[in-house]
Amino acid sequence: MWREGDHAALTRLTPLVYEHLRAIAASFLARERDDYPLQPTELVHELFVKLLKVENVAITDRNHFFAFAARVMRRILIQHARSVKAEKRGAGLRHVPLNAELAWTGDDDSSPTLDLESVMNDLEDLDEQCVRAVELRYFFGFTAEEAAELLGSSKSTVDRQVRFALTWMHSRLHPDA
Repeated sequence: MWREGDHAALTRLTPLVYEHLRAIAASFLARERDDYPLQPTELVHELFVKLLKVENVAITDRNHFFAFAARVMRRILIQHARSVKAEKRGAGLRHVPLNAELAWTGDDDSSPTLDLESVMNDLEDLDEQCVRAVELRYFFGFTAEEAAELLGSSKSTVDRQVRFALTWMHSRLHPDA
């Protein structure tokens, strides 16, 4: 089994899950700029490279696999956004502002992925279950009923958590709206 370190099992699993993983990747990338350098196929391929390096992962079922894979994809996008941002800022060079009064100013071209990641991390500190509900519904493509089953709650609870999370995240991402 793959979860026990058998990489051939991942090879056998690939054709069974590839299209669904590609749909998840497309969902992630739909939130990025139109000129974003990664395509869904590339993201899925990077995912498989990462999965080959994972050992002793405890995947319990198909839904858990897709949730795990989507989290890894999200991490890949975050790493990619950070590396692009680092290249724009001089890679490993330390940024020293010319004027101490301007040191607090933010970046004008921050990545939507990094912004969303930051807000989701803040929300996770407030209510982890809301973040799980949003991830399952919007990033992983599960229905409200499927998300409720995975979270061990009711559909109405998941709907309420998602409404709260989206409202909360929107207020943080667009404070002037």
